[in-house]
Parts: sequence; C-alpha cells; structure tokens
Amino acid sequence: MDAIDVIRAKRDRTGLTGEQIDWAVDAYTRGAIAEEQMAALAMAILLNGMTRTEVSRWTDAMIRSGERMDWSALDRPTTDKHSTGGVGDKITLPLAPVVAACGAAVPQLSGRGLGHTGGTLDKLESIPGWRASLSTGEMLDVLTGTGAVVCAAGGGLAPADRKLYALRDVTGTVESIPLIASSIMSKKIAEGTGALVLDVKVGSGAFMKTVADARELAETMVGIGTDHGLRTVALLTAMDRPLGRAVGNAVEVAESVEVLAGAGPSDVVELTVALAREMLAAAGLADGKDPADALQDGSAMDVWRRMISAQGGDPDAALPVANEAHEVTAPSSGVLTRLDAYGVGVAAWRLGAGRARKEDPVSFGAGIICHAKPGDTVTEGQPLLTLHADEPSRFDRALESLDGAFEITESGTPDLHPLIIDRIA
Repeated sequence: MDAIDVIRAKRDRTGLTGEQIDWAVDAYTRGAIAEEQMAALAMAILLNGMTRTEVSRWTDAMIRSGERMDWSALDRPTTDKHSTGGVGDKITLPLAPVVAACGAAVPQLSGRGLGHTGGTLDKLESIPGWRASLSTGEMLDVLTGTGAVVCAAGGGLAPADRKLYALRDVTGTVESIPLIASSIMSKKIAEGTGALVLDVKVGSGAFMKTVADARELAETMVGIGTDHGLRTVALLTAMDRPLGRAVGNAVEVAESVEVLAGAGPSDVVELTVALAREMLAAAGLADGKDPADALQDGSAMDVWRRMISAQGGDPDAALPVANEAHEVTAPSSGVLTRLDAYGVGVAAWRLGAGRARKEDPVSFGAGIICHAKPGDTVTEGQPLLTLHADEPSRFDRALESLDGAFEITESGTPDLHPLIIDRIA
C-alpha cells in the first residue's frame, strides 16, 4: 500500500477500507509512514470524520499494535471506569474501592494531569510510598488480594496510540472525535476489562464544552466498545463547576477519604454511587451489595486501605501540605451563582498542582479548597476559596485566572447542568 493513496481516500471522503486502516496504523507504528504523512491523514480524519466501521477498525488496529491484558485468572468479574477529565475529578479514588467492596474486580489504568485537568496518578502519588508503576504480575497480585488496583499503563499497551497522541498534540488534531474515541477505547479494551463505564464530562472545565459534542463522543465510544464485545455504557456529567470542594492532589485524596468514611461533598458521593451502580450492573452484579451501603459500613474504606498498602503506600501517613496559603473572600453578600470550573482548574495548575508538559513535576500540596459552591448564600468578607502553594510568588498568577471566574448576585439561581445529564448505552 501507499501512504499517499490512504491520505487521498480520506481527503476525498471515499472512506478507508479495513486493509488500508490496518496497514496505515501498523506502518506508522513501525516508522514506515513519515510523521508528516500521518499528520496529513489525522487532519483529513479531523475534517471529514470516520464512519462507525472505520473508527472500530482503527481502534482494533491500535489494540493489535501491542499487548492485551487477561484477567481470566480472577474469581470475580472485572469492570472499569474512564473519565474524560475535569477539575476536582477525584472519583476514581473512592470508586475503585467501593466497586471492589461490592464484589467486582477493578483493574484501573490511570494517567497524569496535564494543563488544568488533574491526573489520578498524581493524586495518589501524594500518599507517602505509593507506587504507580506495576508489572502485570503485580497488578494481578493486588487485584487478587484487594479487588482493586490503580496504576500506570505499561509501554506495551497500544503503542500506536501513544505515538499518534503525541503527533496529534502538535498538529492541531487533538479535537477529532474519532481519534479521541479510538485513543481512549484502544487502551481500555487492551486493558482486558469485562465491562466499561465512561464518565464523559461536559462544561467549561471539560474537554467537551457542549452536551452535543459530549454526546457524540460518548456514542462513538459506546459503539466501539459494543463492536469489540465489551459491555459499555456512558454517563454525561457536569463539569461547569468544580466537582467537590478540593482541587489539587493531596487535598483531593483527603476529600476522597472523607467520602470513603461515609461523609464528604454530596456531589462526589452521588457521582461515585451512580458510576459504581453502573459498573456493577455492567459486570452482572446489579443485585448484590449496594455501593451506598459500602460507603457507610466501612467495607469500601477497608478495600482502600488494603489497596494503598499493597502498592507501597501508607494509608495512615500525613499528606503533604503546602507552605503558603491565601484566602479569596466574597466581595459582596448574596448568592454565589457561578464558580467556573476552568478558571479554578487553571488557578490550581498555576499554584503548582498541575503541569504544562508531561515531564514537569507537580506540587502535591498545592491546590484550592472551595468553601462555597454555586447556589450557596455568602456574606461579604467570608472565605470563598483558599489557595495553597509552596511559593507565595505563585498566588498572583493564580488570582489572575480567578478574575471573573465567580459571580455573586443579590438573589438568583445558578444556571448549571444537572450533575448527571444523560445516560448512553
């Protein structure tokens, strides 16, 4: 085959055959297709889209570029969750132990934060001793002993996606829904889970800003999962305001532990329980223990402690605390009608909680505590946000990103998405 013929086919909207897709993905992974040629093909896909048949075949080719994990040795069904990312999205931390406490196994491969969106591995690495990198054998040991594992994906999982992701990042093709969907699903299918629940975020703090775009992405991913025999369901959930009250790394771990102790912010609890119920139903365990009960009776907390310990962490250790703090107070009294997720996320990033490049370090103690959420009544001078950073010089830039990120009116109702917007199966 010839790369130019493949590019022309997608450019001219004649569609790609299965053979062309298989060849293109394999040849690019091997270095037989030049970067500029794959960049042209990615742009053609961005502009002209892909049919369901094309995107499923593209995903399959990326899966076959590497290894596929197998959890058949476990004595319980496997189920997993993937979030498209947001601000304060610590749901994986309480979710994996809750689902394991209800009888499923959760092999969760997670990532790191980039820009204003946080990363699960960065949060967990704020726990002293906790280790993100595990071999497949170590993952199986942790799953067997605790029912849940959260760790980094190995280099052998969908290497075609890793290479293509880096190219998309520098060629203006990140926004392509077929390429986003196949990137996510190739890794999740190769992960070997038996069922998958997708948490597709919608709003200013999410990658998908509108419900229509989020629904298109969710439907594309559910279609890919179905075509590959993976039981897949998606929830569209709100990310127009931060999730919970903590945004950062250690501060989000602390809030997750509150949820596991039967307390914590109501939105974090609600979404954790909703996603857990979907995961258990997809795994065939809908009639078993309810996740809300696992949060209240201590069984989810027991799994959390075993899971953290099994990966070298100390669940009783003190979490990192930033050296400096700065309070943002309410400029007037009234109702907080808006707290923009993107503005808060960028502020946390500038405080040191996130990174601009994948190789940048993060500050585990940096972050933001939201003392009020949209709909709350506030009084002039009361704390709205507490910013945490290791260096006071970071506060000015963080405060710039919060300029205009919140609104207080004498009266009114916030114009917000419901926490759970829709369900797609």
